[in-house]
Amino acid sequence: QVQLVESGGGLVQPGGSLRLSCAASGSIFSINVMGWYRQAPGKQRELVAIITPAGNTNYVDSVKGRFTISRDNTKNTVYLQMNSLKPEDTAVYYCNAEVYPFLGATMEDYWGQGTQVTVSS
Repeated sequence: QVQLVESGGGLVQPGGSLRLSCAASGSIFSINVMGWYRQAPGKQRELVAIITPAGNTNYVDSVKGRFTISRDNTKNTVYLQMNSLKPEDTAVYYCNAEVYPFLGATMEDYWGQGTQVTVSS
């Protein structure tokens, strides 16, 4: 089993910043792409940012220039630095990881428990 534990969510004023963390643990041989998704009330879950093991990144247009995704492969951890936050960023944020649990295993998708980010004055 693999677990992804998220932290760092909370309430912040417009223009403020938060940093989300997601640490993977358990049976892990290697981790491929990691990413962050979010889901606002009444809306579909959307991809926010992804990062490859080599550090290549991609972002949804609405967060470009404001959010930065990064990872520490020695700690099996992915981060999302969120700056210049807007009310429309309010959502539950979920981390995701494509994991090979052991040598010879097929790749499996794992999700964090979700962390609430609320941007409000």
